[in-house]
Amino acid sequence: MWRPWQLVYRTAFGCMVLEIFIHNVAQGLNVCMSGSATSCEECLLISPSCAWCAQEVGHEFGRARTLTSRCDLSQNLQKRGCEAHNIESPSSTTMVVKSEPLSSKGSGPTQYDVIQIMPQKISLSLRPGDQTSFEVQVRQVEDYPVDLYYLMDLSLSMKDDLDTIRNLGTKLADEMRKLTSNFRLGFGSFVDKNMSPFSYTATKYQDNPCNGYKLFPNCVPSFGFRHLLSLTDKVDRFNEEVQKQMVSRNRDAPEGGFDAILQAAVCKERIGWRKEAFHLLVFATDDVPHLALDGKLGGLVQPHDGECHMNEKNEYSSSTKMDYPSLALLGEKLAENNIYLIFAVTKRLYVIYKNFTALIPGTTVEILDQDSKNIIQLIVNAYNNIRSKVELTVWDQPEDLSLSFTATCQDGQPLPGLRKCADLKIGDTVSFNVSVDARGCPAPGTQQRFTIKPVGFKDRLEVSVDYRCDCGCTDWTQANSSRCSSIGQYTCGTCRCDPGYLGARCECQEGEAGSKYLSACREEEGKQICGGRGECSCNQCLCYESEFGKIYGTFCECDDFSCARHKGILCSGHGECHCGECKCHAGYIGDNCNCSMDTSSCVSDDGKICSGRGSCACGHCQCTEPGAFGDTCEKCPTCPDACGTKRECIECRLFDSGRLSDNQTCQRLCKDEIITVETLKTDDPNAVLCLYKTENECVMKFMYSEHANGMSVLTALKEPECGAAPDAMTVLLAVVGSILLVGIVLLAIWKLVITVHDRREFARFQSARCRARYEMASNPVYKQHISSHPIETDFIMYGKSYNGAAH
Repeated sequence: MWRPWQLVYRTAFGCMVLEIFIHNVAQGLNVCMSGSATSCEECLLISPSCAWCAQEVGHEFGRARTLTSRCDLSQNLQKRGCEAHNIESPSSTTMVVKSEPLSSKGSGPTQYDVIQIMPQKISLSLRPGDQTSFEVQVRQVEDYPVDLYYLMDLSLSMKDDLDTIRNLGTKLADEMRKLTSNFRLGFGSFVDKNMSPFSYTATKYQDNPCNGYKLFPNCVPSFGFRHLLSLTDKVDRFNEEVQKQMVSRNRDAPEGGFDAILQAAVCKERIGWRKEAFHLLVFATDDVPHLALDGKLGGLVQPHDGECHMNEKNEYSSSTKMDYPSLALLGEKLAENNIYLIFAVTKRLYVIYKNFTALIPGTTVEILDQDSKNIIQLIVNAYNNIRSKVELTVWDQPEDLSLSFTATCQDGQPLPGLRKCADLKIGDTVSFNVSVDARGCPAPGTQQRFTIKPVGFKDRLEVSVDYRCDCGCTDWTQANSSRCSSIGQYTCGTCRCDPGYLGARCECQEGEAGSKYLSACREEEGKQICGGRGECSCNQCLCYESEFGKIYGTFCECDDFSCARHKGILCSGHGECHCGECKCHAGYIGDNCNCSMDTSSCVSDDGKICSGRGSCACGHCQCTEPGAFGDTCEKCPTCPDACGTKRECIECRLFDSGRLSDNQTCQRLCKDEIITVETLKTDDPNAVLCLYKTENECVMKFMYSEHANGMSVLTALKEPECGAAPDAMTVLLAVVGSILLVGIVLLAIWKLVITVHDRREFARFQSARCRARYEMASNPVYKQHISSHPIETDFIMYGKSYNGAAH
């Protein structure tokens, strides 16, 4: 048994040990004190939670404290006696400079003052590591003016297409005016560079490249790009220009279309692009384009400069002087001039141009019929598809800034990591939360700028940035201060000693050593001086230099290279190493900062995170639905909704019907291979049989399977199974026959019932009759009754009457 005093003593001792342990753990987690900051500016860079005390060491603050204790959490500094007005702890701020309300309509008297993004100007003051955020709203206004430039491939293989579009202008204008009251149309054409090996350059082909070509013996010389009609609302002129055109002939299969696209984008005055209009560039072709470096085949080594080169004939004058433009240059110029590019290509080229759209923002691809018969519907569909999306882009982003986006689309649900909303209606307003984080400090006085703008919009948000890296206490710096033994600069509560002097008050010279100084350079008794990674000089550790990085800390216990790595890269390249711990940049987490919080790579084609069958972790989908797999969990033959999802693709791809055909997302969502067969084999154990009833009450069947190469395959019947329609006369005869048969059966039953009833009655009558005969013949008591009456006889003779008596 413990005595009471022993119990009290042990309890107090245990509490003291626990308090010391908690205090040490807390200090171990205090990044501000572990950073060994020797100045206010260094302290602010360690962490946004760190603060610096500029108060002079005195009775209330600093007794028995080391130099680094000035950098601590703000609440800790105040507990230790540092007054609030002496604490330097700036924070990031956001100030809206210009914010005009969003417009609701694009045409009319206010068309030049249309606003589709709010706010328009913002000013940020950033402290490194202290994230701030602001909200951006975007609205696609109704009845916005549209400029459409039709850029057509006039190589020989497009002859039938040229014949089809000769009256395109009028029909297209009629359709587009259903969408906007302010529509203008322009026209240009291209073939390829008129030089070998891209075109025929022999003398006999100079005036007629089709010379000797039996199928089509006459055509015009090839050319790079020719601007034929500036944007105009007089659509009859479009028809006139198209009817004048003739096709040409080039030698190789690829065309020089990218030369033409770039000139149509940058030659704004020649083309006639309006600032207050929606810019559409329709690119119609039936072959692949030449890309950058292809020009070297013809000796063109000069890269494209991205400038306008149009001569007085409105032709591209540098076609034979510069190489083809790169995809990056093309995307830059299209975005710079707010142009949406629509690839109208034949079905066999769809995949190639679809890959281009991933590299060129603001582009879409549609399938063009072989003779361009569907071009009007194609343009209308592409316009509606473009207008149903809003995507933000960032221009001139400073390298030391991290930006992260959270989209809130029409359903009101925040989507972290996304800067795009789809399936919108014109007039819908969507918002984006933008978080900004500065990773470091540029040179003093530096101001940065960047721009946020929706793809294809003229509207933009201008963001100006300045940095809060300086401390206000530096304004009171004293040179050769007596507080620093007159051999140092006193600033923000500390001394910055002249070269050759050390100490809190510059009281020591470099090289002095002694036991009284060495004890202050050990973290605790028994450990190495300065952790074995530095030398003790005047009560302070001077850390060694290292080829791997910086060694620092009160006892040289920290460095910036001993953190976790991912694939050999320190902090995965997405963070900073600070005293053995990775401090991740905005948008990344994890011990080695290899886990991205961006969810854009997890969004499936239907706009859902991991197709609604899993969760996004570190930028990768983790499928939780049994049987689901794929990059975005989009493949799942055994899921309950698998047949329903694939049914919509069958409907739109094979029969141009269903939900997906209405909003023109079939090509985007349905990329599976579809095989049509006459008879469906259902014996494949790895495939799922799906069937559904069509609008015509027929049954459509298809098999859904996943191949080893990761591709989804749908094997479907060419036509739904429908029962044969019955013949009308047969139905009529069957109904009449049925009625007669029922009548006959009823009559027979009635006759049978009557016959049975009559026979029973007759038998009953016969029985009664027999009983009556027995009574008359054999009953001895019975005597037949005899009746008698007097007879009167009258004779009439010759008119006289005699009644049998004499008168």
